[in-house]
Amino acid sequence: MKETILFGTYTRNESKGIYQIILDTEKGCLENMQLATEEVSPTYLTKSQSGNLYSVTTRNEQGGVSSYDQQLTFLNAVTEEGAPLCYVAVDEPRKLVYGANYHKGKINVYSIQTDGSLKAAFSVSHDEPTGPHKNQNTAHVHYTDLAPDQRLVVCDLGTDRVYTYGVAADGSLEEQNVYLAPPGCGPRHLVFHPEKDLAYLFGELDNTVTVLNYDRSNGKFSSLQTVSTLPDDFTGESAGAAIRISNDGKFLYASNRGHNSIVVYQISDDGEKLNTVQFISTEGDGPRDFNLNSSNGYLVCGNQNTNNATLYRRDSENGKLEMIQKDIYAPECVCVYFNK
Repeated sequence: MKETILFGTYTRNESKGIYQIILDTEKGCLENMQLATEEVSPTYLTKSQSGNLYSVTTRNEQGGVSSYDQQLTFLNAVTEEGAPLCYVAVDEPRKLVYGANYHKGKINVYSIQTDGSLKAAFSVSHDEPTGPHKNQNTAHVHYTDLAPDQRLVVCDLGTDRVYTYGVAADGSLEEQNVYLAPPGCGPRHLVFHPEKDLAYLFGELDNTVTVLNYDRSNGKFSSLQTVSTLPDDFTGESAGAAIRISNDGKFLYASNRGHNSIVVYQISDDGEKLNTVQFISTEGDGPRDFNLNSSNGYLVCGNQNTNNATLYRRDSENGKLEMIQKDIYAPECVCVYFNK
């Protein structure tokens, strides 16, 4: 089987935009790397069920999101003054796209038009007190995506908060609950368990994963367990990046920039406890993103600072990774998206 992967990138140095590479699952290799379309710093990507691609963009010194059709033909870009977004996600039932603006501490909502293009619909800015870390000088929205009950969940690295919003049909947001993480945690991303009302929150600044209970009656998160993403004997600088969960909900994966590793956790049967089973090198510097293929038999990691991707084979029984291919050219790669 051959699966197509899109790499989102910065375009500060070598990269020209969005790249495409093929994962051949029979041969166990990545091949046929090529430029899919030119774009300015497409640092995060997502697709709708109809096949439209939505990408972070910077155009004429304005940040926003670009839309493309199924053939990657450019449709339009919605931008505004200032820094670009860092995360985008699609809301299929409401035909919306959510964007996280890290530098502005802002949530942007866009409506999907009939041709797949976008139109600005709504926005919310955060102004709550910030955390103690040097990178928490202001609100920094880093993640905007849907909970299983279709509420919008927002991670704010700057305020150490995870917000839950109700979403109206027109894209307007109503704050319903706020989880306050420990000071200096820096909530970056989270993933939900595929079967249970649980989520796993990655703290970028304190290098932790926290198991959260999720109450569907009111959108409230509560903490159950917190574990480090780094080895006990590591004393260097590191920052959390990506977090993914296996389809069966038995294993959790998180990447460390600085330690340059992926940590593997076994998830308890009730989903409430994590047990570290492996640290494995990403064979490069700055593993900002990684992803599992459709069968979860392979994992692909992009190393931003060394312009390379690494391929791992995954053992479904114990969750462990085995590096099988490295030094694949992937310029300034910061997003790994398996094409649907």
